[in-house]
Amino acid sequence: MQAADLPLIRTVSRPAVHPDGTWAVVAVTRPDLEADAVVGQLWRVPLAAPSAGPDAATSTGQGTDTPRRLTRGFRDTEPRFSPDGALVAFLRAQPQGASQLWVLPVAGGEAVQVTDRTLGVSGFRWSPDGKRLAFLSREPEPGRYGSVEGIAPGAEGPRRITEWSWTRNGLGYHRDRPQHVYLVDVPDVDAEPVVQPVATPQGPAEPRPVVPEPRRVTTDDVDHGGIAFTPDGRSIAVLAEREQGAGQVGRSVLRMLPLGEGAAGGGSEVELGTLGPQAVAFGPGGELYVLAQDHGPEGKDFVARNAALYVVSAWADPEPRRLTDPETQELGHEPVPLPDGGVLLVLATRGTQQVVKVADDGTTTALTGGDVLVSDIGVAGGTIAVAYGDAGTYGEVGVVADGGIHPRTDFSAPLRAAGVVTPTELTVTGRDGYPVHGWVAVPEGTGTHPTLLMIHGGPYASYDVRLFDETQVLVDAGYAVVYCNPRGSAGYGQAHGRTIKQAMGTVDLHDVLDFLDGAVAADGRLDGSRVGVLGGSYGGYLTAWTIAHDHRFAGAVVERGFLDPEVFFGTSDIGSFFGLEYVGEKPEQIAAQSPQAVAGQVTTPTLVLHSELDLRCPLSQAERYYSTLKGNGVETELVVFPGENHELSRSGRPRHRQQRFEILLDWWRRYLPVD
Repeated sequence: MQAADLPLIRTVSRPAVHPDGTWAVVAVTRPDLEADAVVGQLWRVPLAAPSAGPDAATSTGQGTDTPRRLTRGFRDTEPRFSPDGALVAFLRAQPQGASQLWVLPVAGGEAVQVTDRTLGVSGFRWSPDGKRLAFLSREPEPGRYGSVEGIAPGAEGPRRITEWSWTRNGLGYHRDRPQHVYLVDVPDVDAEPVVQPVATPQGPAEPRPVVPEPRRVTTDDVDHGGIAFTPDGRSIAVLAEREQGAGQVGRSVLRMLPLGEGAAGGGSEVELGTLGPQAVAFGPGGELYVLAQDHGPEGKDFVARNAALYVVSAWADPEPRRLTDPETQELGHEPVPLPDGGVLLVLATRGTQQVVKVADDGTTTALTGGDVLVSDIGVAGGTIAVAYGDAGTYGEVGVVADGGIHPRTDFSAPLRAAGVVTPTELTVTGRDGYPVHGWVAVPEGTGTHPTLLMIHGGPYASYDVRLFDETQVLVDAGYAVVYCNPRGSAGYGQAHGRTIKQAMGTVDLHDVLDFLDGAVAADGRLDGSRVGVLGGSYGGYLTAWTIAHDHRFAGAVVERGFLDPEVFFGTSDIGSFFGLEYVGEKPEQIAAQSPQAVAGQVTTPTLVLHSELDLRCPLSQAERYYSTLKGNGVETELVVFPGENHELSRSGRPRHRQQRFEILLDWWRRYLPVD
C-alpha cells in the first residue's frame, strides 16, 4: 500500500439490520483525492449465508447474495430503519455542505429530505411508532456561523467566556452554538413533491416550505446527545452537558424529557452520583441501560478509568445497579438491548474488540473471538450484524454466529490487491519482567531492513489487529515497523493504564525500548543499528521524551505532540483537567515529565509535524519545541498543515493525508535511507 492508495480504504458504518433480519444497510465511505473529501453511499448487504446454487446470480450477472449500492449521494451516512422496516433514514451531505436528515422508501423511489438546518444534523433516532424522528443539531447564536447573511466570521461580536471549557478540537467554539434535540414528523414519502409557485401580476409568490418544521425539545443552552426513546415513545432520555468545576473532567447528566404537545422545561434529572454517562438505551421492559465512567467524588479521576454498564429499573430509581467490572472489562459502544433481556456491547482486550452479551444479572458472554476488531453492532430479526476489521480488512460487514464472525462483504479486496503485509504478534519480557505486547511488520523479501519504532497516542488507547494504513505505507517503503501497547495503554485492565499516572516517561519509555530491542533480537530481518522513532499525540510526547534520553535513533518524527505540559492548561480543549491528573500540578512534577524541559538534551534529527487548528495539542506546543531544537542546532523541520485539526492522519482532507505520507517518507529517505 502506498500513499496514493488512500482511496482504497473503505470505512463501514454500524449495520442497520432490517426487522426481518435477512439484510442490512450500511454506509461505505472513502477518501477521494480528486474531490479532496470523504465520499460515500449506502449499500444493501444480504445477511443470509451466500448461495452457490443456480439462483445465485440474476439475469444482469449480479449475484443475489452480492452487496449493491442503494444511494448515489455525495456523502450518505448513518442509516437506520424505521420500526416497520418500510423506510431508511440517513444523513446526506453535499460538497461543502452540512449533513441533513433524509428518508428513503425501501420499496423503491427517491429519498425525501427531512431537515434543512443551518449547521446540519449530527445524529438521530426513530420513535417507537415510526411517526417521528428525534435529531441533534447545533443552534447558532443570531449573527454567528452564517446565520445572518453578510456577517463574516471576522465581523461577529466578541465572545464573553466564563466557563472552564469553551472550545473543542475539530469544532472550535461551541458555547455559542449548543447542540439541541429536535423532534420532527416523518414526511409522507408517497405525497406529491413540493412545487414552488411563481409570481403573479399581484406580486411575488410566498415560498412553500420544502421540509417539515421541527420542534426543539431541549431548553438549556448546553450540548446534548445520547438520544433514547422510552418504549412507549412518550419521553426521551438525553445526555446534557454539565459545567465542570476546577480540574474536573467534562461530563454530562442524564435527563428525561416528556414529549407531549406543549411539554417544555429541562425535564427530570436521573441521579447517577459520581457517574459520567456516555451512552444510554432502553430495554423492551422499560429498564434503562447506562454506560458510564465513575469519576470519583471530586469528579477528577479519569485516568485509565473504564466505563461500566449500569441498569436502572425505572428512570426515577436513584440507585443504578452495576453489571460489569471496570477494573478488568473495557466496554464501549452504545448498549444494544435484546428482546429477551440484557444488551450487546463491544469489549476491548489486547488489541482486539469483541462482541459480548451482558445479561441483567451481570453475566458476560463472549459471542466472538480471535484477531478481530468489532466497531459497531446492529441487531434485528434474530440476526446480529457487525462492522469489523482484521489484518486483511479495514472495514467489513459480518454476521455473528457460532462464536465467530461470518463475512458478508469484502470491500477491502482492492486494498489487499494493492499489496499488504500481515504483522506478527509478539510479546517481549521487559527489563523489570513486565510483558510488553505488540506487533512487528516486515517488508517482503530477504535481507535486513531499517526499523521504525512507532508509538500510539492516548495514552489510554492502543494499537490493534486491524489493517493499519500507517504501518502498510511504511512497510511498502522498505521499513520494518515495530509497535506495541506499553503500560499506560488501554485494553489490558485499569492497573496497566494507571501505571503512568503522574509518572509519564518512566515505565512506558522502558516498555517501548524493550519491545524494540526484543523485536530486533527475535527477527534477524530487523536492523537494530539503523532505527528511527515516530508517534503522534501522546506518541509525540513519548517520541520527544525518548530522543532526549536515548540517542541511538537516526531520526524522529514528533507529530501533534503533548510536549509542554506547563502551558497545556488554558490552551488545550482538555487542558483544564488532562495535565493535572496525568503529570500533576506541582511545578517540579511537571518539569520532571515535560519533553520541553529536556529538549536541550536532544541531538536526533527531528521532524515536528502539526496541524494549524489543533485544539487538543495546540500548535504552540510544536512551535516552542521546534524553536528550542532549532536554537540548539538540532537538524529539524516544522511542518504545519493549514485548516486541519488533531485528527489529520485519520480524517483530514484526503490530499493533506497523502501529502503527510509523502513528507514522512521524504524525511525517512533523508535520515534513514533504505538500501
